[in-house]
Amino acid sequence: MESSEEDDDFPAHEWITPQSKIDAIYQSNTEKGIRKICCELLDLKDAVDNLCGNMQSKYSAFLRISEEVVEMEQELIDLQKHISAQGILVQDLMSGVCRELEEWSQSNQDMNESEQDQKVLEVQDSLPNEMEDQKQTFLENLDILMAEHKLEESVEALVSEERSCPELNGAGDASSNKTSSYKSAFLKRKAMLEDQLIEITEQPSASVVELKKAFSGLLKLGKGPLAHQLFLKAFGSRLLKNIEAFLPSCSIYPETCSATLSKLVFSAISLTTKESGLIFGDDPLYTNRVVQWAEWELESFVRLVKENAPSSETTSALRAASICVQASLSYCSMLESQGLKLSKLLLVLLRPYVEEVFEMNFRRARRMVLDLVGNDETFPLSPQFASPLSAVASSSNNLLTESGMRLMFIVNDIVEQLTLPVISHFGVTVLTRISQLFDKYVDALIKALPGPSEDEHLMEQREVIHFRAETDAEQLTLLGTAFTVADELLPMAVSRIWSTPNENNETGSGSAENIVLSVSNTIEFKDWRRHLQHSLDKLRDHFCRQYVLNFIYSREGNTRLDARIYLDGKGEDLFWDSDALPTLPFQALFGKLQQLATVAGDVLLGREKIQKILLARVTETVVMWLSDEKEFWDVFEDGSASLKPLGLQQLVLDMHFIVEIAVRGGYPSRHVHQIASAIIARAIRTFSARGIDPQSALPEDEWFVDTAKGSINKLLQETSGSESSENNEEHIIIHDEEISDSDDTISCASTVESSESFASANMDETESPMYFTDPDA
Repeated sequence: MESSEEDDDFPAHEWITPQSKIDAIYQSNTEKGIRKICCELLDLKDAVDNLCGNMQSKYSAFLRISEEVVEMEQELIDLQKHISAQGILVQDLMSGVCRELEEWSQSNQDMNESEQDQKVLEVQDSLPNEMEDQKQTFLENLDILMAEHKLEESVEALVSEERSCPELNGAGDASSNKTSSYKSAFLKRKAMLEDQLIEITEQPSASVVELKKAFSGLLKLGKGPLAHQLFLKAFGSRLLKNIEAFLPSCSIYPETCSATLSKLVFSAISLTTKESGLIFGDDPLYTNRVVQWAEWELESFVRLVKENAPSSETTSALRAASICVQASLSYCSMLESQGLKLSKLLLVLLRPYVEEVFEMNFRRARRMVLDLVGNDETFPLSPQFASPLSAVASSSNNLLTESGMRLMFIVNDIVEQLTLPVISHFGVTVLTRISQLFDKYVDALIKALPGPSEDEHLMEQREVIHFRAETDAEQLTLLGTAFTVADELLPMAVSRIWSTPNENNETGSGSAENIVLSVSNTIEFKDWRRHLQHSLDKLRDHFCRQYVLNFIYSREGNTRLDARIYLDGKGEDLFWDSDALPTLPFQALFGKLQQLATVAGDVLLGREKIQKILLARVTETVVMWLSDEKEFWDVFEDGSASLKPLGLQQLVLDMHFIVEIAVRGGYPSRHVHQIASAIIARAIRTFSARGIDPQSALPEDEWFVDTAKGSINKLLQETSGSESSENNEEHIIIHDEEISDSDDTISCASTVESSESFASANMDETESPMYFTDPDA
């Protein structure tokens, strides 16, 4: 071997182990390990074989047992069927025996009655025992069904037994102890079943299917009213649970919170009505209860809307209320297909809430409109509202028109929040409150005008105003702003309140109720325009009154139109005076009106209608003051005063002069004609009573007319020169072509021939002035 050769070649050392020794040692150890492993593997193989054998034997036993179980179940089922078949056979046999006995007794009437009765009794004695066994079996089966919570099958079994058994429906012999014990046992189980069904309806976790089965079971057991009460209670509890889960999010979406609440409530009402019809039918008792429950839920819904709505004086509250009305009425219309008509009740319940929101919003609007100086907030308006107001803005004080802009911003903001159902049912209320807001606005403008007010309340509150319209331009700016707001902007802002229902009706989409509301709103809109006109008339009259009084009375309180000017005249007759002119106060009045017309032409540019109306009203106020001033006429009626024909002539000329001012100005003059005629007639009567003959003292009417016209021309030439005269006549003299194009309601007395008698003019040919009134309104 190679190892021995190596051993021979190399000398052995003590510390070196020979290779042969190493091989001998490890070779023996390796063989021993292999043998040991082989033994262990053999043992493991035997164990696995034993285990497989045991598993096969046990699995075979398991299969055998399973087959036996299946066979046993089949045998039990067969046995049940066999028992049922035997029971049926027994019942049939008993019935057959009874019939055979009856037939036998009838065919053998000649038999001994005592024997026959004896046999019948023997047979019938065995029947109760069989019946008792059946009853006991039924009760046991019923207990099993109830224990297994097979409530639907239990109800069917009870109902079937109660119908088929005479003892239970009152047709049996109530005197029998056995019968009464069976009936009491039956009623006891029936009560237990009812309690189980009621317990299911009161469980919050019960599904809709389980609830419907429970309610149907109670209804079959004769507990219809109780079942319906529990039915409404269960659906109400589910609705309350949904509402409570939603309420925390109301603060996040305040405007749409009411719409979501209405969806929850009306969806629950719809589902409840539908399920009630499916389970309980169309019985009026149950239908009326559903309606009562729905009404109660509506009341709770309105309370929730109020409690969770935004602050009533905010625009968000108005928007939320509008959305609530729209959504609720929409759902109500859907419920009408199910026989529920809740719209009227809903409107009755919501009206106080909506009215409160309107009231608080318009209170806020009044504060914002009247606080002209204390509020620096800007109010952006759309061009359709801002442009007309900017046209009358005064360069000296923009605050005068800012109040109108603020009013229009607030009104437009309120109207834009309204939905169509709110407009249909609350449009008249909105129009009324807007007109009241405009009244407050006009009162504030009246306070801003100089001069006393006839309204004591306004006098008490006058110190609240933070600014005054002192100059003519500022006062006319106020008037122009109010006229623009009332005549143009407010009708434009509220147009959707009265136009939208009409449009719906024209398209055929509106119901009969909407048509009635549309007509009502149209009528109310005309009344509303008339109310605005009354407020404008009050503002206009106050301006004209204070303007005329400031002209008539000096700062010292002396009057310029003193009747003594007609007593101190020099000369005997104006007819021979080629330079006859009106008295100085009326000449000053002409200059004052000319100045006012010039300012009005600048401030109210493009609004000739209101210019002429104001000038006409100022002129009319002058003659009205002359007609009603007692001190003026007392001077003529005083016996100590010396009256002359010249005074009468001068007074008549002044009246013709003021009428000619209105005629040349082209503004309405019918009232001026009438009042001036009354003043002339009264003057003639007064002077005649003092011995002056008017026929001889007064020239022809044509002379007065011509003199008045000539006086106007002279005054225009003296005050302005030729060039200035032409410019001024543009403001006060309206050419023929301009008159023909003007509004038909603005009468121009210049159409009367100058040769026509002023005092005898036909007043019916001249239409009455309408002032700010829109003739088409």
